[in-house]
Amino acid sequence: MPLPPKIKGCLSLVSDEQGYLKEGAHQYFAPEQDRLLIVSWIFKKMMEHIFIPPLSRVAICGGTHGNELSGVYMVRELQKQKIHQTESVSITTVLSNPRAVDACRRYMETDLNRCFTDALLSAPITDSTPYELRRAKELNAQLGPKGTPEAVDLLCDLHNTTANMGMCLLFDSFDWISMHIYNYIQSKMTSTPVRAIQMDIPISETYSLESVGKHGIAIEVGPQPHGVTRADIFNMMKEAVDLTIEWLQKLNSGSTFEGGEVEAYTLVKSVDYPRDRTTNDITAAIHPQLQDNDFKLLKPGDPIFLSFSGETVKHKGEELYPLFVNECAYYEKKIAFHLAKKVTLTFPSVSVKKEG
Repeated sequence: MPLPPKIKGCLSLVSDEQGYLKEGAHQYFAPEQDRLLIVSWIFKKMMEHIFIPPLSRVAICGGTHGNELSGVYMVRELQKQKIHQTESVSITTVLSNPRAVDACRRYMETDLNRCFTDALLSAPITDSTPYELRRAKELNAQLGPKGTPEAVDLLCDLHNTTANMGMCLLFDSFDWISMHIYNYIQSKMTSTPVRAIQMDIPISETYSLESVGKHGIAIEVGPQPHGVTRADIFNMMKEAVDLTIEWLQKLNSGSTFEGGEVEAYTLVKSVDYPRDRTTNDITAAIHPQLQDNDFKLLKPGDPIFLSFSGETVKHKGEELYPLFVNECAYYEKKIAFHLAKKVTLTFPSVSVKKEG
């Protein structure tokens, strides 16, 4: 019997066919009929309050994609100012993909932000291993290793998008710390809506850089053309980074952050552009009524594409929310936009466990 996703995600528990519950390295046997009851009880107790160690080691990474320049210049500015420690937080700044940054390209051989699965990180290096996979192993050694106590407490990876996503945070599974940070940024930023995408992927299969940390968030800000820096987009990203550090300092100083609920989006599917069956060339563009309307509910019958010959293609199926609409970097991935559903995430109150 599979566990409900909410409980499974929040507790990082999995059940196997033999009737075991696993939490980290610990394993518990439970008859099938008792498993849901046990997990529900654990979930209820854990949602009351969480005590955690201080989150004192933070990595701020930019240039994972070398042409997304807000993060590149954010990291360079932090390095220029020699900001390595702010009160209770030690900060490591990293230009993730220096070769791609120098070339102002998304990547040199393969997408670095798809190289952090357990399988890829454990694969042997050969003469044919792409540069980005070699770099992923270096970053994992520097900031991780992924899934170990030695990993940085929080990894914050900075990205831009050409889509009209505004300020958006991405985090894997049900990470309560990331949810608290999201809730804090959302409550403090008034210049723009702040939204989140929750990626429900098993930790071993998470592929992006932020998954190397014990906790991780990707800050995605747009619209901004690749290879370009906009002051308004840079300042939005800077404010989010500053608020993240501010939240960590307050947590480490003894503040209790109450639990609650936040809205987020979970991906349902991706939609490709209409294509010629013979040549596979794109035959339509994003419809003007969809363009720049990320996060606006898409209903059946709403226009999504306008063909080059003038025909309108309409949305079929359930009501969902479009994300990363007409993202430049996704053309090669054959993605015109993602479709997501809105969910409510619940998180517990949290504070640092006092010594003694």
